[in-house]
Amino acid sequence: MKKIYILLLAIALAGGASSVSAQGFKMPQASSAQTITQELGLGSITVTYSRPNTKGRKIFGALEPYGKVWRTGANSATVIKFADEVTIEGNKVPAGEYALFTIPDPKEWTVILNKTTKQWGAYEYKQADDALRFKVKPMKTSALVETFTIQFNNVTTSAADMYLAWENTALNLHITTEVDARVMANIDAAMKGEKKPYFSAVQYYYENNKDMKKALEWATEAEKTNPKATYYKLWKARVQLRMGDKAGAIATAQEGVRLAKDEKNDEYVRLNEAVIAQAKK
Repeated sequence: MKKIYILLLAIALAGGASSVSAQGFKMPQASSAQTITQELGLGSITVTYSRPNTKGRKIFGALEPYGKVWRTGANSATVIKFADEVTIEGNKVPAGEYALFTIPDPKEWTVILNKTTKQWGAYEYKQADDALRFKVKPMKTSALVETFTIQFNNVTTSAADMYLAWENTALNLHITTEVDARVMANIDAAMKGEKKPYFSAVQYYYENNKDMKKALEWATEAEKTNPKATYYKLWKARVQLRMGDKAGAIATAQEGVRLAKDEKNDEYVRLNEAVIAQAKK
């Protein structure tokens, strides 16, 4: 009788498990979810995907067959969102959300951006809904990548590499965006307004090697708004040094060091001293 009771209790608990789960009982996903966002240019790229593990299995050419559309992750289709127009491997992609699919192959993968983002896996994938297809050569990783990973590398103001890796295979997708012409237009427009962005403009001109004469004019105007700002001194000194005015750069940076010491700001003491050292070479 006791054995029968235990058996009936086990059946009841087993049957109730799905019910409890349906009512909100939370279980960890076998493939954890991840959302990553990378700023690029004046916009951003956001990827939402699930991350399966190898668990000792052979992946490409076995669990994920060659020549078949793969969801590029697990669970729901991987979704990539571009806040701005970008170019991927030479292909223009309008701003928007796309499902990211791939077709693995030993020598060449097909990368797919599909317009239907809300779908489970690739079971309802339709090639007719593709926004873009292109080919990319896979790479071999030096070590096993246990968990499927998407990350961004080599990020600049206008470019980034989206790196996908699992098992011993990786893809690198080069992404660029047009930013310089838009930023320059924004600066020109802002300089006509009441609040002129002198400091931001100086930084952009310096970092992108623009007209240093104009940058120096703006740095001088920025100084007037806050003569004790050591960061204004730093950027003015950098501009002077790039223009070849070593004496001017040293004098400006020395003033920056003095102001930074008064504020007990070790970081800007160090940064201004670095300009002085470079100017004395």
